[in-house]
Amino acid sequence: MNKAITDGIVFQPLPFAAGLSVWSSGDGTPGSDTYATSGTGVFVPSDQDFGGALEVQKTETVQRLRYMAETPLLPGTYLRITARVKAIAGPLPAVRIAGFAGRAGGGAASVPTTTGPQVQLTSYGTVVEVAAIVGTGDRTGVDLVWQDAIYGHFGLDLVGESGGLVRIDDIEIEDYTVAFLRDLISMVDVRDYGAMGDGVTDDSVAFEAADTAARGREILVPRGVYHLADDVSIQSKIRFEGTVTQPAQKRLILQNGYNLRKYVEAFGDEELAFKKAYQALLNFSDHESLDMGGIRVTLTEPLDMQACDPTRTVYATRRVVRNGQFQPANTTAWDTHVVTSPASYALSSEKRLSNVTNIANIPVGSLVTGSGVGREVYVTSVNVGARTLELSQPLYDAVGTQTFTFRRFKYLVDFSGYDDLAQFVLDDIEFQCAGLASGDAAQGSRHYIARARLSGHDD
Repeated sequence: MNKAITDGIVFQPLPFAAGLSVWSSGDGTPGSDTYATSGTGVFVPSDQDFGGALEVQKTETVQRLRYMAETPLLPGTYLRITARVKAIAGPLPAVRIAGFAGRAGGGAASVPTTTGPQVQLTSYGTVVEVAAIVGTGDRTGVDLVWQDAIYGHFGLDLVGESGGLVRIDDIEIEDYTVAFLRDLISMVDVRDYGAMGDGVTDDSVAFEAADTAARGREILVPRGVYHLADDVSIQSKIRFEGTVTQPAQKRLILQNGYNLRKYVEAFGDEELAFKKAYQALLNFSDHESLDMGGIRVTLTEPLDMQACDPTRTVYATRRVVRNGQFQPANTTAWDTHVVTSPASYALSSEKRLSNVTNIANIPVGSLVTGSGVGREVYVTSVNVGARTLELSQPLYDAVGTQTFTFRRFKYLVDFSGYDDLAQFVLDDIEFQCAGLASGDAAQGSRHYIARARLSGHDD
């Protein structure tokens, strides 16, 4: 009788009464020896405990029994293989569920183990049941974690001294997935699609596979640390009980319910979460704005906005960051960087300083002061090889050579890494500078708009 049918798939093997030609004494692959011809097995039609049973004469240290049909392994599905055995005579073996893990093309898949828990038989005539659970997810209770397998040849092993005689009841394979499902199947667990959550294994493909399978259901990321080594885009709702890690240049796009709080749940750190959420804002067309949800993000260092998505130095599509707060942690990262250096100025190049000494130590965005400089003159670019600096505006009366002072203030939010940033808005953002940091910098970004509140600003 079929014990489980999933999407029209029958997992249950044929009974021994149907013939032993589909039961292999090898690994179960095509061409392996069967118990119909091996001479070590015989069908017993009327056993008092089993009805029909396979009687096996143990002739090898590990005597194998495998069903030769390919039992499919579907992502998110768990199978329970059960066997009942009893010793009749001779040395008492141990028994365990085992199988051959198959991959596309018929070869052996790479799996951690092909055998389940082992049980020692201790007496004659006593029925002992052994079982093992196999699936693609590394879940508690799963004995055979076969992420790379697409099918199996399942059965059992008799282990130990040769010479014993054992009878085996019809082996059962049933869909056991319900034991691992939450909330009446309203969730899709990323572990069911191969995610490990060990902080090392790349779980990117598993996250994408879970999203494909969700079909309107919510994705669950259980406790653990899930490493995403590649770009990942999730269309479904997603719940994070665990956290994720990801290289700075890779993107996590959460399309459903996009906001900063969801990224905080994902990354477990508000500063990193904002960087990744901002990166997603620039790289998904359906996201027009990032709602910070009133979250106050404490920054350990100036927030280099261009470095959040290092592939872009120019951006000219309307985007908004709104409804949040930034404050600095009390660290030396906010100390103003000061450099003094001789340089020359000529009216023929009214926005350039040349022959600049110590130029490599002068950062873009530095405020320039000196005789005849005027107010609010900043460094917009640096050419170390030519020893020249470009300025945001001409100097007032500084022709000749003199020593200039360059002060690079440390801004909470710094856009100066962009060559050009257009149509970008900070709306209802509070910069709580705490006497440590400056508010925001956008030198070199021509169309930057800010509607923000500053508190504790000291520059």
